[in-house]
Amino acid sequence: MNVSEKVAYIKGLAEGLSVDDKVVNAILDVLGDIAKELASMKETTEYLESYIEEVDEDLGALEEEYYDCDGDCDCCDDDCDCGCDCDDDFVEVECPACGDTVCIDEDMDFDHVECPACGAKFSCVCDCCDEDDDECECCKHD
Repeated sequence: MNVSEKVAYIKGLAEGLSVDDKVVNAILDVLGDIAKELASMKETTEYLESYIEEVDEDLGALEEEYYDCDGDCDCCDDDCDCGCDCDDDFVEVECPACGDTVCIDEDMDFDHVECPACGAKFSCVCDCCDEDDDECECCKHD
């Protein structure tokens, strides 16, 4: 039985036993009101759950369209939030101006890189040492 049915059962028992106590009748009335409110809240909750599911589906479709992504690619990886399709053909560097991750194609000119987020132009070429030098902090790549 749900709450409304239980309250109706208790009211029937009280009437059948000829309980004429004002306190008991007031408690039964309050229980009836609570049962109605619970039923209303259940309906509202079910509606909101359905609505949220629809919004989530719509958002998923928009994300797929906007990012041109099916969810099974490297661009959805938590490590890369730059919105590009970073894979083995790209090198990830941090923009010195805004700190965003920039994916650079290995065929690009590493000396003239432009950040797509802030438009800053910078170089990824180190003139101070050998690129393979593990001691140099400026040449470390991910």
